[in-house]
Amino acid sequence: MSTPQPGRAARPVVTIFESYGSGADEVGPRVAEALGVAFHAQAFSSEQLEQPAGQDEGLLSRVFAAMGGSYAALDGPAVAMAQRDEHELLLRNTDWVTDTARSGAVIIGRNGAFILAGWPGALHVRLDAAVPRRVERAARTHGISPERAAKRQRREDEVRADMSIRLYGWDPRDPTRYDLVLNTGTLGLDACVDIIVHAGRVKATPTA
Repeated sequence: MSTPQPGRAARPVVTIFESYGSGADEVGPRVAEALGVAFHAQAFSSEQLEQPAGQDEGLLSRVFAAMGGSYAALDGPAVAMAQRDEHELLLRNTDWVTDTARSGAVIIGRNGAFILAGWPGALHVRLDAAVPRRVERAARTHGISPERAAKRQRREDEVRADMSIRLYGWDPRDPTRYDLVLNTGTLGLDACVDIIVHAGRVKATPTA
């Protein structure tokens, strides 16, 4: 896969990883619009991840099987099949992320910060906030009870991190993986959008 050469103008690329309820679903589209690039949401929604492992019959079930352990509940020949599936899933996701980055994009999740770590001009962002603020925002934004939002927060934060650790071997909670780590609870979403847009333009500008 070819990547833009250093010193050449590139379309802005921003990857965002968020703790549940940090506001990426609001920040991401606004950043993409300001930068004039496409927005790409999480591969799996909160509603999908809310279901116990094994109840989803689509792509998510294949991901859980490839992750193994308590997510898989496999034995016998199914183990080897899951290992083959893991290789295919990683290749497909990696190819998709790199292909998408070529034309510029804002990508939420999908291990973008890891896959595009060496991509010239890509800005990698992590959004976080105190748990009570995240739960309150998620409940308000998605029209669900605080109790349900709190349950989603506990499960989703664990599952999304486990996906990256088990499949790609990196921990997305590590702050050193990012150019920016922003607290949406103290800064607010408007300020975070402005900061990311400015930083995205700076990083996409070739240096002499």
